[in-house]
Amino acid sequence: QVQLVESGGGLVQAGGSLRLSCAASGRTFSIYAMAWFRQAPGKEREFVAAISRSGGLTRYADSVKGRFTISRDNAKNRVYLQMNTLKPEDTAVYYCAADDQTVIGGRTQYDYDSWGQGTQVTVSS
Repeated sequence: QVQLVESGGGLVQAGGSLRLSCAASGRTFSIYAMAWFRQAPGKEREFVAAISRSGGLTRYADSVKGRFTISRDNAKNRVYLQMNTLKPEDTAVYYCAADDQTVIGGRTQYDYDSWGQGTQVTVSS
């Protein structure tokens, strides 16, 4: 399995930006489709964005489309989530996830078998 470590979370005002990073280690990074999920208190973990092994395909939740951008650098074994125009409802713990079974992963947490520990993002109004 691949090990994943997220970073880049923090406190930001509404309308601001943050860039999350997920560092992978343990296996060849380019065989993994990658994704970001988030979980707010009292809510289920929800899909945010996914990117294919090569980075050529991306998917987004409707709630973040046009504001968030997922990208990856296979040479650096990293996947990123650029978050712009943040809203208070974006407040959650953000998780990085990996799937080695498909070219681009699905939209449910059950499509992924490797997870990071999460990084907190808090957006104040």
